[in-house]
Amino acid sequence: MNGPGQHPSRSSRPSRPRRPAPPRRRSTTATPPVLDPARQAALDTLRAVRDRDAYANLVLPGLLRERRITGRDAALATELAYGASRAQGLLDAVLAVCVDRPLSEVDGAVLDALRLGCYQLLRTRIPAHAAVASTVDLVRAERGSGIAGFVNAVLRRVTEHDEAAWVAQVAPDEATDPIGHLAMSTAHPRWVAQAFAEALGSRGEALRAALEADDARPSVHLVARPGECTAEELAAMTGGDPAPYSPYGVHLEAGAGDPGDLDPVRERLAAVQDEGSQLCALALTRVPLEGPDERWLDLCAGPGGKAALLGALVGLSGGTLDAVEKTPHRADLVSKSTKGLPVTVHTVDGRESGLAEGSYDRVLVDAPCTGLGALRRRPEARWRRQPSDVAGLTRLQRELLTSALNLARPGGIVAYVVCSPHLSETVGIVADVVRRTGAERLDTREYFPEMPDLGDGPNVQLWPHLHGTDAMFCALLRKP
Repeated sequence: MNGPGQHPSRSSRPSRPRRPAPPRRRSTTATPPVLDPARQAALDTLRAVRDRDAYANLVLPGLLRERRITGRDAALATELAYGASRAQGLLDAVLAVCVDRPLSEVDGAVLDALRLGCYQLLRTRIPAHAAVASTVDLVRAERGSGIAGFVNAVLRRVTEHDEAAWVAQVAPDEATDPIGHLAMSTAHPRWVAQAFAEALGSRGEALRAALEADDARPSVHLVARPGECTAEELAAMTGGDPAPYSPYGVHLEAGAGDPGDLDPVRERLAAVQDEGSQLCALALTRVPLEGPDERWLDLCAGPGGKAALLGALVGLSGGTLDAVEKTPHRADLVSKSTKGLPVTVHTVDGRESGLAEGSYDRVLVDAPCTGLGALRRRPEARWRRQPSDVAGLTRLQRELLTSALNLARPGGIVAYVVCSPHLSETVGIVADVVRRTGAERLDTREYFPEMPDLGDGPNVQLWPHLHGTDAMFCALLRKP
C-alpha cells in the first residue's frame, strides 16, 4: 500500500472519466460528386472547339484513348460532343430565351456546359433529371455552387418544352420564311440551307430530306487499299458491310468506336474515307485514254486519302503518282498515308508547282472549299464558315483547275472535286474554266456506274439523303 504523499501506482490509479467528444460539425463543403467520364470528355471537347478552334473529330478520340473510355461510355461521349457541336445554333437560340442576359455575357466555359445539358434535354432520350443533375455536377466541381445554381435554373427552364415546341418558338415563321424555319429545325445556318436549296432546286421535301440527313450522325466509311485487301476481306475483319457503290468501300455503324484503332487501319490495309470521296477518285481512273496512262497527279493532296487510293491503283499497273501539297504538315500526312506506294510528294503551291506542263495523263484537283458537303462529319464547321468565305475560295479553285489543265497532256483527263454543293464552288467554277480554256466537258455520270439520282449531268453532285455519302461534287474534263 502506498504511504502518505506517494502517488498511486499506474495500475491502481482510478481511470479518469473521458470527456464526451464534441459534436461533429457538418462540413460546409458538400461531398464532391462522382463525375461521369463520358460527359466530362464531351464537355472538354466542346471547350477545345471553342477555346482553340479545334476539330471535335480530332480532339475527342484522343481524349477517349487517354482516359481509357470505351464501350457505351465512349458512344455516349461521342453522341454528346458531336451532337452538341452540330446543334449549336439551335441550342443557343433556346438558351437565349432561358438566360437572363445576352449569351455573349455568359462565361464561355459555362456556356459549353449549358449547351451540353440543353442538347441532352432536347435531342436525346436521357431523362431530364439525369441530364440536369449530371451537367450541374460538372459545373459545381469546376466552378462552385453559385455558378452551378445558375446552370440548374437555366436548364430547368429548358425542360419546360420539348424540341418541337422550342423550334416553334424560336424559329422563323414557316409560312413566311420556309428556308429559315427549316434551317433552325435542322440546326443549320440559314445561308447554308439556302445554298442547299439552290443546288437542289427545291425548297420543299428534297431540301428537308437533305438537311435532315446532314444533321444525322453518319456511319463510318472505310476504304480497302487496292492490291492489299478487298472490301469483302475488310468487312469480315471489321464486322462492317461492303459499300453499295465503291468496290473498295466498307460501312461501319455510327458509334462503333474510334476507327483508327481497327487493326486493318493500323496495319495500313485500309483507311477512313467517305465513300463519296472514293467514288470521285475512282471516276478519274475510269475514263478511257488514248496513249500513255502511267503518270498521274494529285494537285491538292493533303491530308492524303485520295492520294493513297490513286497511288495504290496506278502502282498496280506500274505507273507513278505525284502528290502536291502546299502546307508542310499536311505534306507530311500525305507522305505517311502513301508510304510504300509509288508516290512522290512535292511541298509546293499547286498553282505554281514547277512541274512540267503537259506531262500528266490524269490529274485530280480536290480543291480547298467551304466543306459544306461534309458538315455531318465536321460537326462544328457549319457554325465557323461564313458566306464571305466563298469568294476567296472560288478564286483559288479557278486558279487550281486552270493549273491542272495546263499540267495535263493533250487528251489527258482532269477531275475537279469539291466537298460542297454550293453552286459558286461547283458548276460556276467548271463553266468559267471551260469557257476560258476550251476543255471538253465529259458526262461524268457515266463514271459513277449503278448510282441512282445523278440528275441531268454532265456533272455529278452526290447527297447524303440520296447516296449515303458526303455531298461531293465531281466534274471530268478532257484537255484539248
